[in-house]
Amino acid sequence: MSIVDQNPRDIDAIKQLKARYFRFLDTKRWADLRRQFTDDARFAGTNKPFSGADEFVARTSVRLQPAMTIHQGHMPEIILTSDHTARGIWAMFDWVEFATPIAEGRGKGWRGYIGYGHYEEEYRKEHGVWKISFMSHSRIRMNPVMGDPQPMLEGWLATSKEDWLSDR
Repeated sequence: MSIVDQNPRDIDAIKQLKARYFRFLDTKRWADLRRQFTDDARFAGTNKPFSGADEFVARTSVRLQPAMTIHQGHMPEIILTSDHTARGIWAMFDWVEFATPIAEGRGKGWRGYIGYGHYEEEYRKEHGVWKISFMSHSRIRMNPVMGDPQPMLEGWLATSKEDWLSDR
């Protein structure tokens, strides 16, 4: 694959796509999260393989619905590989916290984890809109979240579930 001219608008659109991915994941807007992927999206670097974007969102929603999550992506490295394809790497941080300890498997007994690692992704522009067509997630480090859950303080701002950026 040859690298094409690096169009700043396309690169910015991919950054916006990834920002939406993190926001929809943390605010549990599962239908909106699903729209960030191509129908034939592929996934790697997970404990169990996913057969596509629908299964990825369905299983992720079941696992993370009861959790408080914070996902952040930093320092994107993005290259356009054609007029309608691109690849990227994002440094990532996540905090995943459950009300009760994890019952089985990796992290058994933890109430959650703080993770550090990278996303490696491929993107495809479909009908003028960039979407994630491949996502691989790897972790460099995971720290356990232990102890009792911290209460939410009254009066703190809750995350908006509405689409603040849409035309009203």
